Amino acid sequence: MTTTVPGQPPAAQSDRLSGLETRDISAWFGSHKVLERVSLSMAAGEVTALIGPSGCGKSTYLRILNRMHEMVRGAQLAGEVLLEGEDVYAHGRRPAEVRRRIGMVFQRPNPFPAMSIADNVASGLKLAGIKVSREHRAHLIEESLRRAGLWNEVSGRLGTPGGALSGGQQQRLCIARSLAVEPEILLMDEPCSALDPTSTRRVEETIAELRGRLTIVIVTHNMQQAQRVSQSCAFFLASHDTPGRIVEAGPTEQIFGRPADQRTADYVNGRFG
Repeated sequence: MTTTVPGQPPAAQSDRLSGLETRDISAWFGSHKVLERVSLSMAAGEVTALIGPSGCGKSTYLRILNRMHEMVRGAQLAGEVLLEGEDVYAHGRRPAEVRRRIGMVFQRPNPFPAMSIADNVASGLKLAGIKVSREHRAHLIEESLRRAGLWNEVSGRLGTPGGALSGGQQQRLCIARSLAVEPEILLMDEPCSALDPTSTRRVEETIAELRGRLTIVIVTHNMQQAQRVSQSCAFFLASHDTPGRIVEAGPTEQIFGRPADQRTADYVNGRFG
């Protein structure tokens, strides 16, 4: 776990990579069971893609990883989510601290539209309760924007509203905001679904640049994107009478080239879904 030293930006304090693992995760919304005993290891410093048809529980699973599932009224959970071997749902663990260590980028860009680009990035620190000295704030903003692949495009207008950026730039601004608190894991829920091809390519380039610096878990319906950005894949499937579960998981090359289950082969080759 990263410890914040007063006056130092979080980025300067730990280069340690953390993996994530779930054991027998089941989830409900009220009496409706949406996930059944999902176990998966997400390797440190790699990109794991969660693929499968709509409604099979991928986004629910993603939100379980950083305790956002419990924010939904009536949501229930069984199983374990292990970060560095410790269950993030263990008694006494603070959800805010878990969400600082395991950040989230949502499907649609959600910057604070009237807030400046610089303040949008720094807002991640405030929301996480992290204090840095004034002298390091500018450095942290620049470093986060560089890591998100946005610095060269906005360095001359950091005081302009974040809402004035294009959709793709707004999404990378949200990535920069998440990176400012130096998470160990970054969750991305279909981050390119609302973007044009050029913006999608830039976000994918950002993911590639971040790989090796932190662990990324991405939900995507774009099979070509999953092949381009990930090293491992997990194929989720559900039916009208059974909750979502993992059919097959493994190296991306194997899932797309030599799947062990015919259902996986049918899905990745576009025969359903």
